[in-house]
Amino acid sequence: MSEPLAPVSPLARPQLKRALVIKLRHHGDVLLASPVIAELAEQYPEAEIDALVYHDTRDMLSLHPGLAQLHTIGRDWRKLGPLAQLCAWWPLIRTLKARKYDLIVHLTDHWHGARLARWLKPAIAVAPKSERGSRWANRTWRRSFTHLFPVLPGNTRHTVEMHLDALRRIGIQPVRKALGFVAGEAAEASIAQRLTAAGIAPGRYLLIHPTSRWLFKTWPVAQMAALIDALTARGEQVVLSAAPAAAEREWIVALQARLTRPVALDLSGQLNLKELGALIGGARAFIGVDSVPMHLAAALQTPTVALFGPSGDQEWGPWQVPHRLLTEPFSCRPCGQDGCGGGKVSDCLTAITPQRVLAALDELLAETAQ
Repeated sequence: MSEPLAPVSPLARPQLKRALVIKLRHHGDVLLASPVIAELAEQYPEAEIDALVYHDTRDMLSLHPGLAQLHTIGRDWRKLGPLAQLCAWWPLIRTLKARKYDLIVHLTDHWHGARLARWLKPAIAVAPKSERGSRWANRTWRRSFTHLFPVLPGNTRHTVEMHLDALRRIGIQPVRKALGFVAGEAAEASIAQRLTAAGIAPGRYLLIHPTSRWLFKTWPVAQMAALIDALTARGEQVVLSAAPAAAEREWIVALQARLTRPVALDLSGQLNLKELGALIGGARAFIGVDSVPMHLAAALQTPTVALFGPSGDQEWGPWQVPHRLLTEPFSCRPCGQDGCGGGKVSDCLTAITPQRVLAALDELLAETAQ
């Protein structure tokens, strides 16, 4: 008879006074890293938690109550010449060195995190396991960190949970897991003024952000127009938003041309990130696709209807918010491709009907009204 397996002892929870969380990716990725900051701040209330992100994504974390300091680098620093790179990096390295971090949590496979772990020499440095190509690169990556956490294949585990695996790997068991975003008083005042001028009451409007920076994730114009017409026909106040990028503005123009009646307010291309968050936070519900605004809706606990085509809903879906996530059962999704056959149109997204979205919204509104 075989011996029973001995119970596995949990990893010892580390002591720390100061930690640095590094997330060098796009806006939505940075927001989905916010639970790591919140967990560290909550479980180590006497510690100081810092973050390092790209300049252009800093508003995703600025005003976060769990942060002591927010550091940034330029996304284009790598394109600078050697002397210009040194001039850009040196003040930051001195600042980070002076912080004397006990812990670095690096949440991507970016080499900057490995270099910083080597330069700053914290007691603990954790990063994802990563195949770097060559034997030398793999060895260098491994030796840059004290711990590596596993990364599962795509669309099998939510990105938030994979981020939190970095903490689990070093003996910190997450409890709260919530996204965090703070719009701030200035943004909230700006949105309140715009809504009042349009005769729209907070909490009464539906916010539709129909576009994504990757247009292959975007529902067709004709179907979105049909949905909005159905909503305005029954008296709903619909507010539109979109990024100021030329492609998204052109998409909104095409949408407006198809509508049979105007929306209550169109703020497409007119808002900064904090204002967009304030607008989403005041909505009765949010309707959109796999995009940064969808993640903002989750962070702000705005009920969400999310349409997913080629992107992974298990990996990127709305996190811990009342929602309806709509997909179609195509055997090839989620493929992550730029439209079927690279043709910029995703059949799995086109197959979602306006009637189905409307029904999902009604179910969600009934559920959240209780």
